[in-house]
Amino acid sequence: MRLSNLADYAVVTMGAAARHCGAGRVSAAELAAETGLPAPTVQKIVSKLAAAGLLRSIRGAGGGLQLARPAAAITLADIVEAVEGPIALTACVEGIDCAIDHDCSVRPHWPVVNEALRGALAGISLTQLSARADASAHREMA
Repeated sequence: MRLSNLADYAVVTMGAAARHCGAGRVSAAELAAETGLPAPTVQKIVSKLAAAGLLRSIRGAGGGLQLARPAAAITLADIVEAVEGPIALTACVEGIDCAIDHDCSVRPHWPVVNEALRGALAGISLTQLSARADASAHREMA
């Protein structure tokens, strides 16, 4: 399984937003500048993350973006699902037709595999992702 670029960029964007936690709000343009991602891409990601309840957008003077929940309460699974939809390794689990559906002995096992994968992603918080990014940046600077 490989995440789409958009999901990868969403994780990077949320990591940058988490580093602003407690320091006020940040704009999508600032997140784009910090991450090196194109501004239109960050705007698209921010819209998806806000729709999923992970980011909150405040308008007006002093407005901007902020995490909708504490970084410790946002997981990698939350971010991936906000962009990709439900975590599933195969299409048949989502009810999409399959040529061998009528005779498939593996299909009953995919939900267990998908839940294990989701559980692994849910075990990694945004706080952990941000801390690792900060630690890597400090090692590179040394």
